[in-house]
Amino acid sequence: MCIILAAWQADSEYPLVIAANRDEVFSRPARSAAFWPDAPDLLAGRDLFAGGTWLGITRSGRFAALTNVRDPAQEKPGATSRGALVSGFLQGTTSPLDYLGEIETVGSQYNGFNLLVGDGKTLACYNNVEHRSELLAPGIHGLSNHALNTPWPKVTLATAALQTSLGKLPSTDNLFDFLRDETVADDKSLPQTGVPQEVERMLSSIFVRCRPDMDFGTRNSTVLVVGHNGQVTFDEQEWNAAANAGHRQRFRFTINA
Repeated sequence: MCIILAAWQADSEYPLVIAANRDEVFSRPARSAAFWPDAPDLLAGRDLFAGGTWLGITRSGRFAALTNVRDPAQEKPGATSRGALVSGFLQGTTSPLDYLGEIETVGSQYNGFNLLVGDGKTLACYNNVEHRSELLAPGIHGLSNHALNTPWPKVTLATAALQTSLGKLPSTDNLFDFLRDETVADDKSLPQTGVPQEVERMLSSIFVRCRPDMDFGTRNSTVLVVGHNGQVTFDEQEWNAAANAGHRQRFRFTINA
């Protein structure tokens, strides 16, 4: 994932609302969101290259998602795939902070990442570059390819849009609308992450349109809404390399007590 917006205990009716875009090379094989045959309580897309996932939730209410930290100078060739960090939490029973404590001991084996995990009681985030875990306070949070709540233009724009969209629930139309926003930041507001400026410019929008020479862009938009009564809505919209809408699917279930 390259941007995740989270409304955590910010609304009395909907204690968890997630709006996220996954940006990835289009040639990397992946399966659409589904309940996994080998883990039937786990709902997530699946990376068919390494077997993990980027975002998912279980029937017991465990949630996890991940973004990478963009810093080409620190890339480790052949590093362990980060998707297993998400599926590992979803298939386990460890509390969020205990799980992140375990990940802290092996975090250096991976390229930079932010890992967001929750169990319905707490929501926590670990950044392996800063080597820091933190519990999220109730409110609106944004996570892109730097630390939690770093005020990059796309994060600032999206967190404000999420705040507005909470008042429109249970409709998720507004959430998907802002996930499709291609507004590019002005050059003086661009972060400096070690990639060429034209690439920083391309990556500065909430929705990243694929450049033919890069085979990279937004491939999935996901909206997850958990109600106070445990009802879960999970919507996924896939996008092709031309930024046209592909497969769209919706899942509904109630969290097991």
